[in-house]
Amino acid sequence: MRIPEADKNRALFIINPKAGVQPINLIIANELQRRRKGSCLKTLCIEDTADLIRNNFNDYDVFVAAGGDGTVHTVATELIGSEKVLGVLPIGSGNGFAKEFGFRPNIRALLRDIFNGQSLNIDIIEINDKLCLNVAGIGLDSFVAHSFNKLKLRGFFPYVYLTLKTFLQLRPVHITVSSDGEEIISEELFVLTVANTRQFGNNAFIAPDAVPNDGIMDIVMIKPFPKIMFLSFIYRLFTGKLHKSKYVRCFRTGKEVVIKTAETRFHIDGEPLEMSGDIVLRIRRNALKVLKAAKNKRFWSSAS
Repeated sequence: MRIPEADKNRALFIINPKAGVQPINLIIANELQRRRKGSCLKTLCIEDTADLIRNNFNDYDVFVAAGGDGTVHTVATELIGSEKVLGVLPIGSGNGFAKEFGFRPNIRALLRDIFNGQSLNIDIIEINDKLCLNVAGIGLDSFVAHSFNKLKLRGFFPYVYLTLKTFLQLRPVHITVSSDGEEIISEELFVLTVANTRQFGNNAFIAPDAVPNDGIMDIVMIKPFPKIMFLSFIYRLFTGKLHKSKYVRCFRTGKEVVIKTAETRFHIDGEPLEMSGDIVLRIRRNALKVLKAAKNKRFWSSAS
């Protein structure tokens, strides 16, 4: 898709004031004002973000989420199924979605991408009545997400510390996964991740084969392993080799998947939530338009 010539500069920037640091927010505002491209708005909560987008929906063609994966998820949710385009200015902790699509914390580069006006369609994963752009799951990553949400500190190192602390206290969760009437697995797991893209963020590749526009979701299941092997697993995670471990099972499908577990702590795109009962996963094809970033070479062959 190409944004109409007359509308190339019609981009609304939505800034999460809790992401990044204040000088970054000021730089964004000053650059937008200097170039007179788009508008700059701050939001204080998810409800405010949704209202801002709805109230300005017909006035802009590109909606830029300035924040982390949670901000991206909130903005994208309002755009799914429409002709509006999602852009990202990554100033969060993990920025998994942004890294996958080549977005950088560079306002001038992003403005050039907006002016170039190209986009591509990607899939999203429906999880009951929720939507997932990147990754979702139960187990270690969801427990960390719930704990991290309570911290005042943000950034990579607090997240690493919390992950290690949570892992040392980790107990496996019994999970049953079935698809197309066939049981795939029913056993104790440390992690079950549903992936639309390859990584959690910070280049931690949980599903190295995941592609967000192929009509397939990746289910990654990590079985209990000796905790002394934790550093080995971290190495595999950051080198894209986790799926080669004997403790890891990967399942790829475009069909409906049903997850059953007594555990209710879940996360979607890094945001913690409670879910109970059957968890039903479905792929929704070509549901979201994403701005083509200059650094994005990986998915451009399927652009429209």
